[in-house]
Amino acid sequence: MTVAPDGTQPRDPPVRRFALFDYGFRPFFLLAGLYAAAIVPAWLYLFAHRSVPFGALPAMYWHSHELVYGFVAAAIAGFLLTAVPSWTGARGFAGWPLITLVALWIAGRLAMATLGHVPFVVSAVAELALLPALIVLLAPPLLRSQNRNTPLLAVVAVLWLTDAAFLLALRSGDIALADGAIRFAINLALILITVVGGRIVPSFTANALRRRGDEVELVSRTWLETLVIASMIAIALLDLFRPNSRLSGALAALAAIAQAARLSGWRSFRTRGESILWVLHVAYAWLPLGLALKACWLLFDAGWAIKWLHAFTVGLIATMILAVMTRASLGHTGRPLAVSPAITIAYVLLTLAALLRVFGGAVAPGAYLPAVTLAGLAWTMAFLIYLIVYAPILIGPRVDGKPG
Repeated sequence: MTVAPDGTQPRDPPVRRFALFDYGFRPFFLLAGLYAAAIVPAWLYLFAHRSVPFGALPAMYWHSHELVYGFVAAAIAGFLLTAVPSWTGARGFAGWPLITLVALWIAGRLAMATLGHVPFVVSAVAELALLPALIVLLAPPLLRSQNRNTPLLAVVAVLWLTDAAFLLALRSGDIALADGAIRFAINLALILITVVGGRIVPSFTANALRRRGDEVELVSRTWLETLVIASMIAIALLDLFRPNSRLSGALAALAAIAQAARLSGWRSFRTRGESILWVLHVAYAWLPLGLALKACWLLFDAGWAIKWLHAFTVGLIATMILAVMTRASLGHTGRPLAVSPAITIAYVLLTLAALLRVFGGAVAPGAYLPAVTLAGLAWTMAFLIYLIVYAPILIGPRVDGKPG
């Protein structure tokens, strides 16, 4: 330690305890967890009391909109704000730019919660502000480095367009437009998971197997990779013009087979015993399963498959988000990649929520409301556990003393 001119020893710099805005994943992964834990109990209340928060649109569209543009948008923002610096070597996003994005997300949620109490144009501007601001922040490093992930900016832009279309439907009471906007946004999320999940799930699996000394090779076929992505894009486009058609069902069946074949090459059975790893495989498995359920419903009118959409939203999207948030938060705060037993319980609870929501009504037709309620309770408990364990991690500094 150096000695100051006056002969005294300088004090060590104070340790920072509040690091919420030191990196992009921190506030948005926290907000995603908070909103996930709040939105389902709120929806169950609205469902039980037959409230209609969106006026001319059925109440379920509030639930769908806030799931996509509240919960999922926060998770996407946190992921991209963290991934882009890693992909490009640019400095991480922190400080006031990050605080501004968080403020815009909060403004959007307040706007949708106070619809009808303020001028509609004010609500629309507040709701639509986040994603363009996110693009403005992410574009420079991606474009400068000519990074292969730059097309993800277009995905964010299209997601913004679906939100704008939904708001237009909300203003005019156009149920068909609202339904089309939400479904396309969900299909967009499926494409994003197909592309990004297709990179991270086998990559993380291979790395874990190598650390264990397991020499099993993962199987990847170029033609199959092309087929799964092309089929998911085709489904999104077809659902714009011929939703719920038999052609859509046939395409879903093809995509289900392709996605199942892709997943079979990732050696999912080898991940048992490592919950931070197997949860990624469980999440992705809901993609071929959801596609198969959709095909059964559209092609054969199978009543037990009617809740196929929830296989995507609760099973795939929510579970993948929870899996990625819990893993990335550990890695980017200098912690070992091993989750606590409590988080393993959260994974199981969220999987249970998906099973209850998708199959509960079919198994017990006379107990539909209890099944929905239990699914909502399991979902809420899963994200409350996440918040209890991860809020201190997201708010506090890295354990290794590094910035970020």
